[in-house]
Amino acid sequence: MNKVLTYQETNMAYHALAAVLLPLLAFVINCFIKGKAAGWVSTIAILLGSVVSIIVFNHTFNTNTIHVSRLWFTIGDTQVYAGILLNNLSILMLLLVNLIALPVHIFSMAYMGHDQRYGRYFTCLSLFCFSMLALVVVDNMVLFYAFWELVGFSSYLLIGFWYKKEKAIQANKKAFIMNRIGDIGLLIAILLLYAQYHTFDLIKLFGQGGLVSQSFIKNGMWIATGASIPAVWQYIACGGIFLAVCAKSAQFPLHTWLPDAMEGPTSVSALIHAATMVAAGIFLLGRVYPMFNTAELDALAFIGCFTAFMAATIALTQNDLKRVLAFSTISQLGFMVMAMGINAYASSLFHLVTHAFFKCLLFLVAGVVIHEMQHVKDENQLDIDPQNILYMGGLRKKMPLTFIAAIIGGAALVGLPLTSGYLSKDGILIQAFEWSDTKSVGYKIVPIMMLITSWLTAFYVARLIFKVFFGRLRVLDVKPVVLCHISDGGWQYRVPLILLSLCCLFPVFSLNPLLYEQSWLFKAFTTPDHLERMNIYHTIIPAGLNILSVAVIYYAYAVYIQERKMLPFAQNNWVFDFSYNQWYFNKAYHTLFVKPVLALGEGLFWFDRKVIDGFIQLLQNILLWLSKVADVMDRYVIDGFLHLLTAIVQYIGNFVRSFQTGRVQYYLLSMLAVIVAWFIFKTLI
Repeated sequence: MNKVLTYQETNMAYHALAAVLLPLLAFVINCFIKGKAAGWVSTIAILLGSVVSIIVFNHTFNTNTIHVSRLWFTIGDTQVYAGILLNNLSILMLLLVNLIALPVHIFSMAYMGHDQRYGRYFTCLSLFCFSMLALVVVDNMVLFYAFWELVGFSSYLLIGFWYKKEKAIQANKKAFIMNRIGDIGLLIAILLLYAQYHTFDLIKLFGQGGLVSQSFIKNGMWIATGASIPAVWQYIACGGIFLAVCAKSAQFPLHTWLPDAMEGPTSVSALIHAATMVAAGIFLLGRVYPMFNTAELDALAFIGCFTAFMAATIALTQNDLKRVLAFSTISQLGFMVMAMGINAYASSLFHLVTHAFFKCLLFLVAGVVIHEMQHVKDENQLDIDPQNILYMGGLRKKMPLTFIAAIIGGAALVGLPLTSGYLSKDGILIQAFEWSDTKSVGYKIVPIMMLITSWLTAFYVARLIFKVFFGRLRVLDVKPVVLCHISDGGWQYRVPLILLSLCCLFPVFSLNPLLYEQSWLFKAFTTPDHLERMNIYHTIIPAGLNILSVAVIYYAYAVYIQERKMLPFAQNNWVFDFSYNQWYFNKAYHTLFVKPVLALGEGLFWFDRKVIDGFIQLLQNILLWLSKVADVMDRYVIDGFLHLLTAIVQYIGNFVRSFQTGRVQYYLLSMLAVIVAWFIFKTLI
């Protein structure tokens, strides 16, 4: 039963519902209109949703949980309720999705302005936002799964938006299929949770003192209130949850779809990487966090650590501007998953929020750069890839605002002081070392690898900025004289960059630029004991990390600006190839999974065509032959016999009828002939 809500709590629930339904309304309206109006409808809906979500956040964050539900349907004795759940996590995500979607919508109005399917783009974008907003506020696992699927479907539509490009079609199919693998895991987990606890309600399951927190594993059994089943089912449920997280948040081994998803519009990439698709996986972890035990959390930590390191090493050598950022996203998501695994719940969510702003900023920067490079390509009829950083350079003078935004976003991604990334990332690293101190020596590899990953991040971010904005415009190597009308673009490009840049600075999250513990967001999700600076890690980790990060940035400057031959490995070296080919995961998956599936499909096709179709063809031929035999029998034997009988009967009838002339003299003659014949017959006998 829901508690009786105050007027303000009820009012806030309706406000939250309005914030969710506004993009849905825009989606419905855009289905019936055409042209530029679609962009304004979607943008105004998100603007109003942002205002409403700010009101909800201001009145409900760090207050009582608001839970409103109504009976949805009944099956047998099972009653399923549908409603809205507003706690700190859902309120934060409601605000975050709207605040990230707003600059993306404004940017998209200019970026997609010349696209022939402008209206359809905003229709799909509104559906995408509605799906994610609904996902974060629903109160039961059935609705959660429905909107989880709708988020995946919406991303499928947007990744393959330019459906005439073969790469875009392959990318959205890859994303859709790999996410279906995770969705199967989530569905299995939901069914197991219901089988054990007999409810889909998120509050009853994972709320404070909920059913999940009261259950435990003992003597190989998963024991809950009034139920006891083998413990293996608990591991399967947690595995299903993590499989879903791996798919949505692009964690190893289901991470390979995210770089390919860059085939969609850059504005879509900004939304997917910042606050919707990939954020859904971390949000799921936050929602169901109480169900993981220590061993399962340790597994999360190691997988997140490996994913972060692996993606960072790949980003070092990529030349596609958006792919560098894509692997950066995978790496930062690894940080968040690892943080969840080491029980740094607050720091994980903190980094989710800060990452949303600086990664959205960097993708919009990439969008402006790519848009301008496309103009250079078209004006000069060049055969170049406008996303390839090897053709860029020297853009800081022509695009000063974009350059400053890139510096701010890059500094936040690296985690340099005075940025939001410094606060959230350093918190994760400090708690990683604190966590490893409670474990055996082998667990030290996690914080050490994360430190190395942070320095790798500094290198590939510096490489990206130096390649794009410094030096000379390397497209001149292709054509010595080019028309180069490059700028920061109109206000619809500039305003989103300015807003997001401001959100990447420390004052948005903490008045103290050096202490993550003073952040209002960190305080909202942690316990008082995590607010104390109890060891030297709080000093040496930030200091050592940032000093070496600056050294790494200078090293990148020496390599890419001063052109010193200081790289530890040269191009075409096996280490470079290993990184450039993305650790050969795509090739391995193609060999291990795609080829066998295709071979199986070809085998089944051959079996169907040669065996099943051959057997059916044989039956067809036999039936045709039998039908021909039956036709011959019918036509020549049965019909012939019937025709013979008919002829005999006709002949006899005609013969007999010949005697029925109606003339008496013929009758007398016939009688006389009969008598004479009879007399002769008797005489002869």
